Amino acid sequence: MVDQPTADGDVVDSVLTALADPTRRQMLDLLSARGQATATTLADGLPISRQAVVKHLTVLDTAGLVGSVKVGREVRYAVRPEALDATARWMAALASDWDRRLAKIKRIAEAAERDDAHRQ
Repeated sequence: MVDQPTADGDVVDSVLTALADPTRRQMLDLLSARGQATATTLADGLPISRQAVVKHLTVLDTAGLVGSVKVGREVRYAVRPEALDATARWMAALASDWDRRLAKIKRIAEAAERDDAHRQ
């Protein structure tokens, strides 16, 4: 498996946990499309209450996927791509590691097949 420094591993774990929920993924899509939005605005586009939106935003914020800024009485949320970037790098490294392993298995299987063909 791909070795990760603890901090990056923690980020990846938080991101994957946050993204496991389809409502949170939908919220990220909405935020990406709008640039910024309040919890109330997001709740208008989702089949959940504003309070549920706030709870989901807390999970996304903890994972580093969104950030917030207070503008007057409103709290506006926006996507923060850094945590996604770290997760994408981890996934790319994992995919590369598996590609190397599968290529090795393929070479071993092909060599065994050639050996069997020569013996017959």
